[in-house]
Amino acid sequence: MKFSVFQISRKGGRHKNEDRMGYCYTRESALFVLADGMGGHPDGEVAAQLALQTVSALFQREAQPQIKDVGAFLSASLMAAHHQIIRHASDKGLLDTPRTTLVAAVVQGGRASWIHCGDSRLYFVREGALVSRTRDHSYAELQVGGTTPMEHVNRNILMTCLGSPVRPLYDVTEPVRLQQGDRLLLCSDGLWSSVPDDEIVSGLTGKPLSDAVPDLVELALRNGGPRSDNVTALAMDWETPEAFESTRGISTDTISEGVFASTIQSGVFDGAVEELDDAAIERSIAEINEAIRRSAQRKL
Repeated sequence: MKFSVFQISRKGGRHKNEDRMGYCYTRESALFVLADGMGGHPDGEVAAQLALQTVSALFQREAQPQIKDVGAFLSASLMAAHHQIIRHASDKGLLDTPRTTLVAAVVQGGRASWIHCGDSRLYFVREGALVSRTRDHSYAELQVGGTTPMEHVNRNILMTCLGSPVRPLYDVTEPVRLQQGDRLLLCSDGLWSSVPDDEIVSGLTGKPLSDAVPDLVELALRNGGPRSDNVTALAMDWETPEAFESTRGISTDTISEGVFASTIQSGVFDGAVEELDDAAIERSIAEINEAIRRSAQRKL
């Protein structure tokens, strides 16, 4: 497997950067993941980091050296991340749950599959054209999809995220065959909210990722002005063996069986995916709600 990759994150005009991103790979499989911790709730950056660590840990466990069922892995790892965030809130006695968006892609066997929850996006670009992009789980995207307009609803409100008191909604793509030069861009809303889709596509075209991605991020920061959101982007350029020699990309061919490389900071993950069911999540949420109730009574 051969690919080029570039990632960058900028704080913008916010007090702190709650975005997290990273990638990891084995000899025959690669994972790219990005999360955007949500403001207005505690520990947004913790939720984003927990999401990355959980998905990465499960990838390391499952990719031996390939993932047997990529779609099932993506769904299970997203729900595991959701569960870890809920558990964190319960363990810390938080009166609200940390929350984050998530977008992740797995590349193996010359194909790419991805999952997303919320409004962090993935763009799939081929030969200067947008092949597809994820659709945000927001009222704005529902209206684009032709549903009934909701004039009195904030169109930018997300319908779902990880860490919310309800089961998250998510979408998983079917595997897509990659061709030489295909590019995947994972980004937070700080990028796409300030740079139109056509400019994102053109910005990804015609130059190396090491130039294209920073240029797009700088454009988003300029367009966003002093109050710009955090801007985070992670991009992958797929390469065939014949074209690889002229690039500075990553080749996994020399990686031994059982070796795992990662840019994602490791964390404590107890592997308790077997506990991941609605009952376990509801118990944790009930504990949080009880803590809120007791806190409200003390203030009376």
